[in-house]
Amino acid sequence: MPRIQPVPMTELSPESRAIIEGGVADGLYSTPIPLQLFAYSSDRLRRLHQARVERGTGGLLPARILELVRIRSAQLGECQPCMQSRKHDSITDQDVACLLAPGREALTDQERMAIEFLDLLSADHHALDDEFYRRLGEVFSAAQIIELGFSCAETMGVHRFLHTLDVFGAAAPAIPYAKSEVDAERG
Repeated sequence: MPRIQPVPMTELSPESRAIIEGGVADGLYSTPIPLQLFAYSSDRLRRLHQARVERGTGGLLPARILELVRIRSAQLGECQPCMQSRKHDSITDQDVACLLAPGREALTDQERMAIEFLDLLSADHHALDDEFYRRLGEVFSAAQIIELGFSCAETMGVHRFLHTLDVFGAAAPAIPYAKSEVDAERG
């Protein structure tokens, strides 16, 4: 059980239930559990889902790069649900394995640089110096670099947060479910 007990499916608002059931049915999410946790804040669940639906559309970065970044971030953050899911048809098991391999030869120059950026942002952000940004600028526009940075930061933060929740934990939750906690404020 996660550290915060998920909102039971039977207790979800109609909107939250539709988001979760529809997202799982469409293959957008591999498991409903993280979403049941996010359902404690209906607004956060709604915004997260909207961002997930829109990820890879209308931006400057190819959807494949964003998906590789998402999966690599899940690997770094040890987020099991996100490591298991694939949200872009082009991603193969070989692509996922390549994210762990030195050199990452099977990836394009842009894909390799995006993953290197994420790895450094996660482990040694001080290494993202002028020289590294010059290298990024060889394969990405300035606007794409900004988009990549925000995408990496957002994805990385969510994965690390999910890991702290111990989504597939075996212990009793530290915070049990209480209906009064859904959309609640403390003053």
